[in-house]
Amino acid sequence: MLLLKTPYREEFIEAVLESAHYCLVIVDDQGYVIYLNQSYCDFLGVRLEDAMGKHVTDVIENTRMHLVVQSGKAEIADLQYIRGNYMIANRIPVWSDGKVIGAIGVVLYRDTKEWMKMNSHIKALLLEVEQYRNQLKKNQGAVYSLHDIVAISAKMIDLKNKVKRVATGDASILITGESGTGKELIAHSIHQLSERSGQPFVTVNCAAIPEHLIESELFGYQDGAFTGAKKGGKDGKFQIANGGTIFLDEIGDMPLSAQVKILRVLQDGEVHPVGGVKPEKVDVRVIAATNQDLETLVHAKAFREDLFYRINVLRLHIPPLRERQEDIRVLAKYFLHKSSDRSGKRVLDIDNQVLERFMEYDWPGNVRELENVVEAAVHLTNQEMITMDDLPDHFQTKPVLMDKNSSLKDILERTEKQAIEQAILKCEGDKIQAAKLLGIGKSSLYDKFKKYGL
Repeated sequence: MLLLKTPYREEFIEAVLESAHYCLVIVDDQGYVIYLNQSYCDFLGVRLEDAMGKHVTDVIENTRMHLVVQSGKAEIADLQYIRGNYMIANRIPVWSDGKVIGAIGVVLYRDTKEWMKMNSHIKALLLEVEQYRNQLKKNQGAVYSLHDIVAISAKMIDLKNKVKRVATGDASILITGESGTGKELIAHSIHQLSERSGQPFVTVNCAAIPEHLIESELFGYQDGAFTGAKKGGKDGKFQIANGGTIFLDEIGDMPLSAQVKILRVLQDGEVHPVGGVKPEKVDVRVIAATNQDLETLVHAKAFREDLFYRINVLRLHIPPLRERQEDIRVLAKYFLHKSSDRSGKRVLDIDNQVLERFMEYDWPGNVRELENVVEAAVHLTNQEMITMDDLPDHFQTKPVLMDKNSSLKDILERTEKQAIEQAILKCEGDKIQAAKLLGIGKSSLYDKFKKYGL
């Protein structure tokens, strides 16, 4: 549609952009906000000048605008949860000369009363679905779904798409990744998306069961099989999981004696209870997980090669958090809301300095460590925002970043500047107190302020 001939072109454009009946955002090819209409500003509680130039993930909760820029694919009538409300969002990529130059997002509603009525209806339906879902969880054991894996990074979006593809069928799956990356969440999600979702989901921590008990725990035992055996015998984890899925967590720690039996289940579809005479048929899909390098264990004769190839039919690798930094901010805010709701404390946000420190940190404990840090900060803070003072001690000092041109003098100066900044922050700008905290004179502190341009 062309408006070149009308004398009111600007008025028409302004009416489109600033309509009070929908919220509109425009981002560039990197996902940074270049326009936000007043209706959206009012809804989000932000000022246009504060939102302009920020990455859209820092402005709009649960946004996918940056992902539409990356994929170049429109998302129409997508349900989006923003500030406690469900809204319908359209996200359209903008193309020029064969490449995406940005995207336009529109959150639609007709008027406040109608929207609140629709929002209440959606919430009621979702609550009803959640009740059915929780009832199903109690019956079959799987607690998490793909929805519980919060991520915006390309690596994790790709992984979630792979989960959807491998969930169908009965092939064994091996999930690899460092501790704390969320291997159990992936296993639960596979089961929830599979045709076995209505059947049992049984988790076995192979590292937690004593070696002399692992066989009876996995395959059960018959009456009188050994001293102290339960009268009438007991089903093992494989019998309990019959028809569903068994998740063998930390399978690299499983004893070789039990590995032989697992192999038989995969090959023949039957188990031999301890003390039993006849094998029992079971129909179980096996999902295994490990944070170890199974190939290395195979070469060291610590893991059976034939079992490795049986469980490694399909492999899913979860990248560590340090390799997907885009997820750190969204995960931190997700855990903030989760911990606030659970604790009953009103903690609404995380200071930008804290988020920057999170981005610099290596996260050896991955997502689990991030959740624990945020949860601890929620309990420690006395404010509505988490600040640096609420973090553990090892987060207080920034790491010294080296490059090939760094001299010892450069490193010492950077460290000294960081220490002064932290002292000023801790003393709330009181330079005299900061000097005492650092153990230097007031004049010396002022000299360093001048030196480092503080």
